[in-house]
Amino acid sequence: MHNTADRGSRRAEAGERFSPDPDRFGPRPSSRKRRRTAILAAGALLAGTALAGCGGGSGPPVLTWYINPDNGTQQKLAQTCTEQANGRYRIQTALLPRDSTAQREQLVRRLAAGDQGVDLMSLDVPYLAEFANAGFVRRFSADERARLTKGMLTGPLDAAQWKGALYAVPFNTNTQLLWYHKSVARKAGLDVGPTTDVTWDQVIKAAEKTGTTVQVQASRYEGYSVLINSLVASAGGRILKNPQAGKEVTPSIDSKAGRAAANVLRTLARSKAASPDISNSDEGTTQAGFLEKSGGFMTNWPFVYTAETGILDGLKQERQAAKSAATRADLDQKIKDQEARIADFGWARWPAVVKGRPSAPPLGGIDLAIGAFTRYPAASVEAVACLTSPASQKTYMLGEGLLPTVESVYADPKIRKAFPMSDLLRRSVDEAAPRPVTPYYPDITAAIQRTWHPPGALTSRTPAETAQLIVAVLHDRELI
Repeated sequence: MHNTADRGSRRAEAGERFSPDPDRFGPRPSSRKRRRTAILAAGALLAGTALAGCGGGSGPPVLTWYINPDNGTQQKLAQTCTEQANGRYRIQTALLPRDSTAQREQLVRRLAAGDQGVDLMSLDVPYLAEFANAGFVRRFSADERARLTKGMLTGPLDAAQWKGALYAVPFNTNTQLLWYHKSVARKAGLDVGPTTDVTWDQVIKAAEKTGTTVQVQASRYEGYSVLINSLVASAGGRILKNPQAGKEVTPSIDSKAGRAAANVLRTLARSKAASPDISNSDEGTTQAGFLEKSGGFMTNWPFVYTAETGILDGLKQERQAAKSAATRADLDQKIKDQEARIADFGWARWPAVVKGRPSAPPLGGIDLAIGAFTRYPAASVEAVACLTSPASQKTYMLGEGLLPTVESVYADPKIRKAFPMSDLLRRSVDEAAPRPVTPYYPDITAAIQRTWHPPGALTSRTPAETAQLIVAVLHDRELI
């Protein structure tokens, strides 16, 4: 979510393990002043831009699908669904920028100008309410909703709605786990595993005891808001009391739960378990830090595991193609080392803030929405049905490491083999904490990031300062 996280391309070549967040997060969102400027500039953009989805000629409708960067699986699904359409439509893809904020800004500019060439879009879940409220995305009918969302998980489906209506179909979802090195947990004497619950306090103390780090995403960007939101929810609180109230929303982060969340971050940032770059850390840097000798624990999305198994698969393929005995011997050792690395990979539920109270893990993902100005609404609905089908979601999970929103996919034997933690991921999605569903989310998250960064400077007054800033920004008394 990351956001997710994507929500990002990953390189799985041996020796290179960096990935932007699968929940597709970027730097802090623009202020409302910048957003209004972007909307005003949209007319000029449209005037010089050909409409990609006009189709033209006598052929089938050409649907343009704006996608976030990944490893190529969305393009693969576009080709598959085009073939299955048997000439009723074709899908072409248009690549959005890498970070979540820039993706949103590009889509806002186009849709504010009434761009008919935006037929389909991969939309980061926290922006759905904003786009629906602005009339940028098409609302699905009751019949379409029943047909397109059969068997979908409640959490992702709720996040695709605004004021009771469905404005997007969940394309993928995501959640975080606590990842740890089993050898480090044993050394620390920490009882942790897929069926156990540990607290942040326990994890930090285990890392301090073993001289290792706890890796989290705490740079000033959307991934940090995801972390803060889940910490507050894990302590029993919420950032907003009534997120659908628009500008009249009542912040509720100034609470016991908000202060508990701030305490967790401050404690980690000031401890020996903090990574040196904690204030600039994102999904990729935490992944890299976890794989260093000093790495012990990490909260992150499932791509960190599939990156390792992808490297192993690549080494095995190289071994099969190797022609010299020396090369085969070298690859045999690399395969053995990589298998040992994966065997030391442990996973558990995202840490709790309050002992005895289950955590509320992050919720990320991507919705598939139809542009409100498309010339081909019927074909777009048909394409959405294909792109979000169980078969498509299975393909996407195996190709990108992002989770399906259709429950049946989790029981698939290939999924369970590739993701041995699939049951825990499924439960975590069920009990995850969505970010506030509000059309003013870009302003909300910007206020949070400003007041909560850097994590080492947090105090018990931070939640109150955040609540005050949210109100001031929404009522145009302060700009971010």
